[in-house]
Amino acid sequence: MALRREDLVRLRRVRDRIDRDHAQPLDVAALAHQSLMSPGHFSRCFKAAFGETPYDYLTTRRVERAKALLRRGDVSVTEACFAVGCSSLGSFSARFTRLVGETPSAYRARDHSAAALIPSCVLARAARPSRSVGIGGATGARARPASRAC
Repeated sequence: MALRREDLVRLRRVRDRIDRDHAQPLDVAALAHQSLMSPGHFSRCFKAAFGETPYDYLTTRRVERAKALLRRGDVSVTEACFAVGCSSLGSFSARFTRLVGETPSAYRARDHSAAALIPSCVLARAARPSRSVGIGGATGARARPASRAC
């Protein structure tokens, strides 16, 4: 799908908003409105531009932030779940496990001292959760409230 320059600019603004406000309740309809697109068209364009649906992108951001909180060791899994904007511990744990490959509790309990020696910009890139299977991405015209679970 070929995207126009002005569409890419609007999509980048929405992606920046997701990065900045990942802990807030966000839904595809509101993000689509911000980009001046219908929800279905917005989801297709976002995926074409960034390789994943808006919902998947938001979920990945939340898991990345939760990983950073859990590495510190002074935050419980429940506190991390709510701090990143998820409202269901069960959904958060399931998504975290699918993306990271281990449960949030196991991740928190593991020694992360070696990661302290790696610059944060490199660690953020190398430790980004990978999505081996699609997780609840909205590609259709329906709006998916991100705050419903995680």
